[in-house]
Amino acid sequence: MPDKQANTKDKLISEMSAVMEALASVSGQHMEIVLHDLERPEASVLRIVNGHVSGRQVGSSLLDGPENDMGFMGLMDQEISPEKSDPSVFTNYHSVGPKGRSLRSSTVLFRDLNGKATLSLCFNADYSAVEATREALAQLIPAVSVSEDSKTGLETKMNEIIRTCIPPTGQLRTGATKKEKVEIVRQMQEKGLFIVRGGVEMAARVLGVSRYTVYNYLDEIKNSSQP
Repeated sequence: MPDKQANTKDKLISEMSAVMEALASVSGQHMEIVLHDLERPEASVLRIVNGHVSGRQVGSSLLDGPENDMGFMGLMDQEISPEKSDPSVFTNYHSVGPKGRSLRSSTVLFRDLNGKATLSLCFNADYSAVEATREALAQLIPAVSVSEDSKTGLETKMNEIIRTCIPPTGQLRTGATKKEKVEIVRQMQEKGLFIVRGGVEMAARVLGVSRYTVYNYLDEIKNSSQP
């Protein structure tokens, strides 16, 4: 059994290392990915990507990780049982990195056949640069809010466009053909209805079709206008 346990663990380490390599190719430098050997807490880090996030490297201790790491707290609380050999997942929790930086973290604990957690794959994202950029932009760009009067005026204008495209009653006649509906959409487009957010949805309700049908009508109009 010990040999089988060791072979299973070695295979999982190899598989997780491959997963880490793939993730590293598409994730930014703000995302730290760490594979721990939980049976060697004094030098638990087996593989690490973007170790600058937490200041760790291969061979670092389990205790060198971020503060408030729920994954490790979960490890301490887990009951060892062969019936509980499935991985445990702790997602999107708050932890604290070097210099008090706030991190968003997730951890997966992998267990052996006896239910003992032996490996963990951890993700720690440092969004401090993103937050700093957001704050800087907020200072440069004036806040813009749309008043209720503006919203009401915009809706009134959109309804006016729709009514003028369905004369003389402002209501679509029963049994209108596709050709007639396409022509109505063409007029709505010329009057600028679809420049405004929600214009397609309003047109769809009036015509009794889906918004995807309106998009199809617009494509048909575009294609028919090309030489």
